Amino acid sequence: MKSLWSGRFEKEMDSAVKEFNASINVCRRLYREDIRGSIAHVTMLAKQGIVSEKEKDDIIGGLKNIQKKIESGEIVFTVDDEDIHMGIERRLTAEIGETGKKLHTARSRNDQCQIDMRLYLKKEISDIINRLTYLEEIILKKAETYADSITVGFTHLQHAQPITIGFMFMAYFQMFKRDIERLQDTYERMDMSPLGSCALAGTTLPIDRQMTAQLLGFSAPTENAMDSVSDRDYCLEFLSDASISMMHLSRWAEEFVWWNSQEFSYIEIDDSYCTGSSIMPQKKNPDMAELIRGKVGRVYGDLMQLLTVMKGTPLAYNKDFQEDKESLFDAVDTWKVSINIFADMLKKTTFRMDQIEKHLSRGFLNATDIAEHLVKNDIPFREAHAIVGKMVKACEKKGFGLEELSDEELRRIDCRLSRDILGDISIKACVNARMSFGGTSPREVRRQIEAGVEWFEQLIEDERRQEER
Repeated sequence: MKSLWSGRFEKEMDSAVKEFNASINVCRRLYREDIRGSIAHVTMLAKQGIVSEKEKDDIIGGLKNIQKKIESGEIVFTVDDEDIHMGIERRLTAEIGETGKKLHTARSRNDQCQIDMRLYLKKEISDIINRLTYLEEIILKKAETYADSITVGFTHLQHAQPITIGFMFMAYFQMFKRDIERLQDTYERMDMSPLGSCALAGTTLPIDRQMTAQLLGFSAPTENAMDSVSDRDYCLEFLSDASISMMHLSRWAEEFVWWNSQEFSYIEIDDSYCTGSSIMPQKKNPDMAELIRGKVGRVYGDLMQLLTVMKGTPLAYNKDFQEDKESLFDAVDTWKVSINIFADMLKKTTFRMDQIEKHLSRGFLNATDIAEHLVKNDIPFREAHAIVGKMVKACEKKGFGLEELSDEELRRIDCRLSRDILGDISIKACVNARMSFGGTSPREVRRQIEAGVEWFEQLIEDERRQEER
């Protein structure tokens, strides 16, 4: 079968080369976007008098019929189609005759593939934002449930300070909030239509790029035709967004793995999100968390693959750019399923407060609070830090907590110390006292939750208005 571009060639493409050159097995998922872009393009061509109204209607009718046949399975693409653009155009001509050959007027596959990719990514960004929104809704509900529940805060994986579980939830809420905002920024930057840029330099035909941009829901046409067909920075930006967000999922998944271990036993993951061992009948493995932790490597690889493809490509279009889709599609698929699995696993996970309380007495979690209390008694912080360090050392030798030191033992460490000066240094009192903006006190956590709910409700409202437009 001859290619649609084979006019100046005397030989058929070698079969191995044909298979190597084809991208149809990857890009066929863009058929909806390709047909949508073609309908907008031919609508504009008719308005500009480049094709007749009858020709426009025939082409649109043919394209819609082809879409039905693709979705019903009647059309099966092969390497002879080369890519989705050629595959659809070839069948259009077979469907409606010579008029089908007019569809490609004033466009190139270079701008055609770009309009398809931007339409696809706009749709997927909206979908991923919806999935992240679902995750954020779960986080807010969990944060409220555990706003007063105290757990261990870590640095260097060592006991550091007491915090509330709700506080920890709101930390991740902020991470995923930024993930959503990054996607919104990416969407705004890529919301420009490249259709009509043609191969690299535009066209001599009297097209209306503003019209096709409007028909396809873009804010405006791209400014420079050469840039439009020769860069993939919007794909790279999306892959960067995906990598950062997957990293956030991976970090929390890592915590799920060790919270689930016998050494911690902080959480109970629902059985439906765990697996067993093929040899050890007692095992309940956090495999979903481990898989999410592992899948971030795929998305990192997708970003690096496309960065590497793009790094040495001169203006304008190069065949290397055909390699942009597989990594992008993989990142989309991996990110979407990871968000959903993690969100549902989180929803069905409970914290074992009885087990967590056993850990609160370890690691001198109230040490920093004591140092700050001494500061309130006019002892310079660095001096207070050294005093509390000596208190910790004394407790380690005796095997008890800071709150158990007697007045006599305290005076031996520093003559200014007494139980009265230390005041209430219980774990609960330490948590309740951390009322600084962004702190872990239950009252401050609830303020953070209220701010999160306000942002969440505004996000939902903005999405509703976007859908109406």
